[in-house]
Amino acid sequence: MTDFSCVITAGGENGGSEGPDALRASVASVLGQSLRGSEAVVVLAARADGPTRTAARALADSSPDRVRLIHPDPAARTTGALRNAGLDAATGRYVLVLTPGERLHRHACRNLWQAGERSRADLVAGRWSRTSEEGGKEQEPPWQGELYARSRTVTRFADAPQLVVRDALVTGFCLRREAARRHGLRYEEDLAHGEILFGPLAAAAVGRITLVRRLIVTGRAVPDRARDLAALVEAHRRVAATLDAHGLPELREERERAFVRDHLVPLARSFPRLPAARRTRAAATAARVLTAPVPQELPPLERVAATLLARGDAEGVLTAAYALSRPATVCAPVAAGEGGRMEWDEHCPVDVTELGHQHRQFGGARLMNRLTRCTAEEGRLLLEGRLVLPPHLAPDAPFTATLEFRARGGARAVAFPVDDVRHDGNGVTWGARADVSRLLRPVGVRDTAWDARLIVEAGGVRSVSDLFGPQDLVEGTAVRFAARPRLGQLAGDTWEPYITLKDHLALRLTARRRPARTTRRLVRYAAHFRPARKAKLLARALRKRLDRYRSRPFKATTYNTWLIRLPVRRGSVVFESHMGRCYGDSPRALHEEIRRQGLKLRATWSYDTSPAGFPDDARLVRRWSWRYLWALARAEFWVDNQGFPQHLRKPARTTYLQTWHGSAYKRMGFDETRVRLQSAPQRERLQQAVHRFDHFLVRSEHDVATLARAYRLPEDRLLRTGYPRNDALIAERTRTETEGRLPRPPLAGALGIDDHKKVVLYAPTFRGGPAAGGKQARRRLLLDVREFAERFGDSYTLLVRAHYLEAARLPLCPPGTVIDVSRHHDVSELLALADVLVTDYSSIMFDFALLDRPVLLYAPDLDTYTAERGSYFDLREKAPGPVTATQEELFAQLAELKKSDIRHASHRAAFAAEFGAYDRGDAARQVVAAVFSRRGASRTTDHHDRGAGR
Repeated sequence: MTDFSCVITAGGENGGSEGPDALRASVASVLGQSLRGSEAVVVLAARADGPTRTAARALADSSPDRVRLIHPDPAARTTGALRNAGLDAATGRYVLVLTPGERLHRHACRNLWQAGERSRADLVAGRWSRTSEEGGKEQEPPWQGELYARSRTVTRFADAPQLVVRDALVTGFCLRREAARRHGLRYEEDLAHGEILFGPLAAAAVGRITLVRRLIVTGRAVPDRARDLAALVEAHRRVAATLDAHGLPELREERERAFVRDHLVPLARSFPRLPAARRTRAAATAARVLTAPVPQELPPLERVAATLLARGDAEGVLTAAYALSRPATVCAPVAAGEGGRMEWDEHCPVDVTELGHQHRQFGGARLMNRLTRCTAEEGRLLLEGRLVLPPHLAPDAPFTATLEFRARGGARAVAFPVDDVRHDGNGVTWGARADVSRLLRPVGVRDTAWDARLIVEAGGVRSVSDLFGPQDLVEGTAVRFAARPRLGQLAGDTWEPYITLKDHLALRLTARRRPARTTRRLVRYAAHFRPARKAKLLARALRKRLDRYRSRPFKATTYNTWLIRLPVRRGSVVFESHMGRCYGDSPRALHEEIRRQGLKLRATWSYDTSPAGFPDDARLVRRWSWRYLWALARAEFWVDNQGFPQHLRKPARTTYLQTWHGSAYKRMGFDETRVRLQSAPQRERLQQAVHRFDHFLVRSEHDVATLARAYRLPEDRLLRTGYPRNDALIAERTRTETEGRLPRPPLAGALGIDDHKKVVLYAPTFRGGPAAGGKQARRRLLLDVREFAERFGDSYTLLVRAHYLEAARLPLCPPGTVIDVSRHHDVSELLALADVLVTDYSSIMFDFALLDRPVLLYAPDLDTYTAERGSYFDLREKAPGPVTATQEELFAQLAELKKSDIRHASHRAAFAAEFGAYDRGDAARQVVAAVFSRRGASRTTDHHDRGAGR
């Protein structure tokens, strides 16, 4: 008996990626296992074609001790029957089933076998990946991340519901052979895609189930949902019946939603790539087999797509497919329903209010422009289409339109008049004839693709839209026009319209006649023959070398070796706020105080991506540029609130003022579990970075006991002055107490906030690392801002301030109700404007408490967050306002804000006194006097090795 039997079927009906190559790949993955006690059981159907039979015999002959060829009963035609024959023939302690084309990871059998022997589980499952429909890359289903977040063993499948809610057990798992026979586990022989049902049946029958984090199977093919929809629906129904039989109706409901997302929505998304006949057949099949109601808990566009599929509306599903890939585009003539709801259209009354189309305006809204005809007529390109225009978006003015072709990646554009423009109530129908042969004159190099778009104008307002259509609208129509490139017809001779991968119309310059084809072949040969290839390799090597010279490690090495030796330029200051992302916080306050006092200091500000919003009277350098490194090497002062790059040493005669960016609720520095678990070199690097600080600002003894201790800062480097950024808040509180809240700061007018509305600032804390490539990570807010706008939009304006390392994804809301202020440079200006602060664990609450205005804490994951990150005090005990765990609790506090304000006034005062004891309104003046005004006395030497700059 072997340890592992891997059953592979070949030649069965509905068997997936059949063929000799797929079979060889699967068997090779079994033979390549690090667990040598694994065998491949190849079950060859009687109906298998000649090449597959030959490949199967060759595999068995080449490895007779590890590949067994099984010839089942000729009546066994379906894949399910072949798999059952393989289960009967298996001799291993564990058995695993593969579809041809699926490949085992090298250590898959070993990982499964070890997990099964250690846990005594009857079923062991791991991760699998599939070939994506676009690009052919391997991708894991996104829901696997949660299911296999950690290896574990459960005693019943309901303890890991994703095993049966999603199609997790279609592959990548093994069964103890004795358990499979004891429970009589068999594939349904009459069911295509029987693997969808077999996995849940096995999970429900066996006892212990072990989940391993390892990747087990790759190369699973995505099912052809347009062809196999009926079979997929039938398998899903049987799984749902199994869940009902085990008394788990809630899991059945979850599976209904998951089936829509995993199969029906992808089917709808594929409609633009399907021929019209297949779209019609798929929609007809869906109308026949989809009898269950569409789950109402789905997002609106997914609900629309599923509803239209169930109705068999092929054209409607095509429109929904465009909307799914472009949720911000108005793809259907949304209509007003009951209670102010917005519905998809009059024939599909699905509530799409959440999309916010009712708040869009003509000119600012993206409108779907469906191309309905693309053909040649009298030597011209004839295009017809229809622009979706719901009645509430239509302006009261006549329409004019222009068809424009724009060179891709360039600025050249050629316009053609559109003579036929008709507004029919919920759309604009148009038609144009473009003489592209005469008017479209490309150069012929680097401008061979031109994208089409329609510009519709009414009442001086323009709406620009691409022309969208299915792939088969142009394919096979042989629509071609003569081209006249400026470089001559050797560069190309024919214009061909086509539908791009993004589903919009474009023209491409092609070579169809012999001279142009010959020229292109010669150009291709010149670019690919041996000297050209060597030249390309040389150019690539040079680019790599240049990239190395531009890389941060090379720059850091150059800085620490050579630039740091440069003499310090007296009076030069480098300012940086939040790693160059904004002009704000305490560095800005100090810069403005230095200007106010007229000190002769030369200011340099670093910026991360764009210099917009930074001061005009300062020298601006991009972070990590050579000018940035030069400025740091020669600066007499460094001033920032986050940390200059850790890898850069501080020059010996430079003074580093660290203003920091907020008091600590969550554990920081060496108090963090994440830091304590780092390697010794990583912790040493952090210590060296912190050791560069000559001065560190604190605003209370809480900062001394937390931040100073967490970063191991000695007492002589602490400046008990408060934060310069908070001087403006102290001044605003004084002004409010003497003059009242009105007039508001100028920022209110710039944001368009009405005087009769109160301002709520929502500023959640940072919850993760920055996205790849240094870009901001886009995250969904815990607060439902749309519901806030519906309930409080008449009396409140919500300002949303995402953390500077993150970006918020905001839905479209009524004008004046929700405003994204994440890109505003200085948060102190937002705090001065706000009447109420809503936050969770952000240090912004310590600053806002100085204004003595209401603070509401919305922390639905308080216990989890503090358990994972740690905290310095009990938030519920010391909070400056009510701590709410649900959105309803938050809204209830906001509805009774006056009562809540009175109840928590004393808590807020105590909070401000404890955590802002040194914020007295003169921090900027004190810091400038201590650090900059007496430069000779305040300058310190480098706390690193004195030879660091040599």
